[in-house]
Amino acid sequence: MAQDLGESQGQLPEEVNEFLVESHENLDRLDRDLVALEADPMDKERLSSIFRTIHTIKGTCGFLGFQKLESVTHVGENLLSKLRDGELILNPAITDALLAMVDAVREMLARIESTASDGEVTYPELIARLTEAAAGSLSGTVAVAPVLAAAPADEPTKVEPVVDNPSQSEALAPPVVAPPVVAPPVVAPPVVATSDLASKVAAADAAKEPIEAKSVISDSSVRVDVGLLDRLMNLVGELVLARNQILQHTAGEANSALVATTQRLNLITSELQEGVMKTRMQPIGTIWSKFPRVVRDLSQSLSKHVRLELEGKETELDRTIIEAIKDPLTHLVRNSVDHGIEMPEIRSANSKPDEGILTLSAYHEGGYVNIEVIDDGAGIDPLKLKAKAIEKGLITVEQASKMSDREVQHLIFMPGFSTAEKVTNVSGRGVGMDVVKTNIERIGGSIEVNSELGKGSTFKIRIPLTLAIIPALIIKSAGERFAIPQVSLVELVRLEAEQAKVDIDAVDGAPVCRLRGHLLPLVKLSEVLKLESELVEDEGATNIVVLQADHRQFGLVVDHVVDTEEIVVKPLGKQIKSVNTFAGATIMGDGRVALILDVMGVAKAGHVVSESLDSRSGSVSESRGDYVADKEALLLLGLGHSARVAVPLASVDRLEEFETDSLEWAGSQPVVQYRNGIMPLLWLASALGVDAGDASDSKLQVVVHSSLGRSVGIVVGSILDITEEQVTLDPYGSRDAIRGSAVIQGKVTDVVDLTPLVEAVVGELVGVGVIE
Repeated sequence: MAQDLGESQGQLPEEVNEFLVESHENLDRLDRDLVALEADPMDKERLSSIFRTIHTIKGTCGFLGFQKLESVTHVGENLLSKLRDGELILNPAITDALLAMVDAVREMLARIESTASDGEVTYPELIARLTEAAAGSLSGTVAVAPVLAAAPADEPTKVEPVVDNPSQSEALAPPVVAPPVVAPPVVAPPVVATSDLASKVAAADAAKEPIEAKSVISDSSVRVDVGLLDRLMNLVGELVLARNQILQHTAGEANSALVATTQRLNLITSELQEGVMKTRMQPIGTIWSKFPRVVRDLSQSLSKHVRLELEGKETELDRTIIEAIKDPLTHLVRNSVDHGIEMPEIRSANSKPDEGILTLSAYHEGGYVNIEVIDDGAGIDPLKLKAKAIEKGLITVEQASKMSDREVQHLIFMPGFSTAEKVTNVSGRGVGMDVVKTNIERIGGSIEVNSELGKGSTFKIRIPLTLAIIPALIIKSAGERFAIPQVSLVELVRLEAEQAKVDIDAVDGAPVCRLRGHLLPLVKLSEVLKLESELVEDEGATNIVVLQADHRQFGLVVDHVVDTEEIVVKPLGKQIKSVNTFAGATIMGDGRVALILDVMGVAKAGHVVSESLDSRSGSVSESRGDYVADKEALLLLGLGHSARVAVPLASVDRLEEFETDSLEWAGSQPVVQYRNGIMPLLWLASALGVDAGDASDSKLQVVVHSSLGRSVGIVVGSILDITEEQVTLDPYGSRDAIRGSAVIQGKVTDVVDLTPLVEAVVGELVGVGVIE
């Protein structure tokens, strides 16, 4: 029988299972509270607790469609309300009636568990008894007839819903029905509780099995205080730290028994850690459940038609993360309904359905949870955003002209920014989206927006599964150890001394590394943290940790890569909490403290990602790490005062800088000594017929390009930037080495092919015998 009930229970909806577990626990407490209340009828706090419990059961079962259970608890709630308000004083007879109600509710819950229905028994005598008690006419001997006489006047709607046919109401009238429920005040409540429901005699056999089956669901789960779970998680964290210390001290130990015991401890600790973390995991549906109501109410207030679709409700997150994203998600949903979805008449005019669709989607990916808020609304108008930002003084006209579409869309995350035309109770106050971004980044997450005008917008949040115990890469810089969360790690790159000289360049004063056809911006950890590096420049290998920050990759140069390890995250003290380069601390195996790096904070400190759109917007620090596969990587060069050209980055071997006095001549050809050889120079401005202006600089900026087996140095005025653009060439002005012109970073720029220029120089030098 238990197996059948278990199978039945497993088929119940999750909300019904939760209702049954909670209600069984509440009923067990009610038994105790009612008996205790009888001894102290003036205990208002206990009486209020009893009332809230019955009120909760009544409200939930009404929502779930259990009408018979709702009818019984509704009448009981009326009685408890009068007791709570002081209109009635509790006496043994009232206590008996309330305990009988608890028994009836328990039986109906058992039927729900076994049959998914609250049954056919309507408990008319119990309802009449509770109604009589609420009317103040219940004495030590229950008289049914007066209850029926008073019922139409006092509670006309309370009894009728549970009467299945007229004959049942007529059966209540004769006083002879009263003896089965007579209960003298001196009789103990349990005696009354088993005999006061005469109408249930016929259903007794059916009721016995569900009562016995109650434990199938209520005994299969235990409610644990959240504080207890947090303390347990902290203890597991300390155990993990102790495990790490033991592993470190027994490394290389010759005692096989000790090694085996240590390995066993390691395994058990890992399994315990995983189990405790699972107890803290909750489906994201727990916070999504309120959004249908939010969307409905908001869409009605705005006179819009919006349908909410939920995907991935079962995706699990640590409960601390769920609490942290509750408010940001609510704001995003409200923002999508308010700003994203258009009015029905506007949608119709644009050949779109009157009803807008708002989709919430969640899924796991690589140790993170991705949450997407998608609407099929109007999308983000970049021109409107730029105009609004300029109007508010958040950016300048020059900065706006240099901004990419992605940067324009992310203007909405700037403090004080709002596109609302007027202030309402929904939006227009200039606060919200910046707070959303801040709160998400505070828990190690990120947010991005992708929008297409007229098609809709997608806000994508990426957050870690948990914040308690995380895998990390341990590195050293200036003799200090630091931990980098592995979720931000892309790859490790090690360049030997000679290779580093070839692959590491400087662009506009910023170090970069050529990595598989891209220039990767570099940040030296020792410089960011103002530490003195242990390594001497140009000696030994260069260790680069490639990291991802705000969807941009950059290389963190460190002294040593130590190992990977699971670390327990400890919050920073208030004295250093404002230091943005650190996300927390951990205790290492030797008992020493290591700081956990905040990858986004390090990226900002290294100027790979800007904190705001300042004068660096559009410069190499903003764009050098942002690569898109379908765009062409270009090196922007300055020639003279205003001329700008771009060359494909793939055609650039190296960027060099030479002192002017290092210039020599081979015949009539200017050359420099370069890598144990002679490299001819070509002034790009002269080759293209551009006025180079004043060339009095003491240093030559040179782009090295190879062709026909020879390297030639292309002398340029300045190296401006590295960018990736979807270049649309205009053939106007195309000639020889100039492929055409395009608008790059808001300015007309000639795109140059270096190959024919270099081949011409090489061919000429070979012809005159300067080079072989």
